[in-house]
Amino acid sequence: MAWFKRKEKGIQTSTEQKKDTPKGLWYKSPTGKIVDSKELEKNFYVSPEDGYHVRIGSKEYFEILFDDNKFKELDANLTSKDPLKFEDTKKYPDRLKAAEKKTNLKDAVRCAVGKSKGKDLVIACMDFAFIGGSMGSVVGEKIARAADYALKKKLPFMIISKSGGARMMEAALSLMQLAKTSAKLGQLADAGLPYISLCTDPTTGGTTASFAMLGDINIAEPGALIGFAGPRVVRDTTGQELPEGFQTSEFLLEHGFLDFITHRKDLKNKVNKYIDLITNQPLRA
Repeated sequence: MAWFKRKEKGIQTSTEQKKDTPKGLWYKSPTGKIVDSKELEKNFYVSPEDGYHVRIGSKEYFEILFDDNKFKELDANLTSKDPLKFEDTKKYPDRLKAAEKKTNLKDAVRCAVGKSKGKDLVIACMDFAFIGGSMGSVVGEKIARAADYALKKKLPFMIISKSGGARMMEAALSLMQLAKTSAKLGQLADAGLPYISLCTDPTTGGTTASFAMLGDINIAEPGALIGFAGPRVVRDTTGQELPEGFQTSEFLLEHGFLDFITHRKDLKNKVNKYIDLITNQPLRA
């Protein structure tokens, strides 16, 4: 049929008339499923085809957990210095500026307080987009200050971990944050205030060795990578082959490191349910 045939050879559309496909219209999950980005957002950033939990940041978690996405951010403008004058392929201050420009974040964690199912909750949420969610002095300080706020106001506290580990550009100063945050969580425990830890993909290194595993309730998202060192390092150190699914949230649940795994759509209800149980309060509907 004639209308199947191109009468003139070559592409005839002028450059001015060409239209670019907007970015972000579709998302391809690791299993190859294609999902409309709007549908993905409506489904709590979880692929409806295969249940894959897409990596999201503090902006999206705050939308999920805070009522009507209303909250007050704590210590929003805290930024890192360069006490060690560190330089690798780039000077540390330049790396920080580049990360801030790319992500519009001040550092790898944001802390906020707001209503969740009608009651105040303090949340510290890490952002992997900022230098791999690395834990430096600002991350430790902001978490410590958020814990102090929870202590002062007698509020439950939640940390959402998503990190590649300690920030090498701050060396020992970064490692000191493990003890600092752990001490603050100990104060919360002494005050009888609940602390909920949520491990997301990935939760590794110093975060796993400190606050990520110290919750009154330790929870995780399906399929999250959780561990201290990477599988290759563990294999080389122990000299043993690792079991299938090693360092997934499902493996850790089976071996007693986690209390439960929750789908992101159930996160808000489950977190508040366990806060009510811990504090011996009536369960909220």
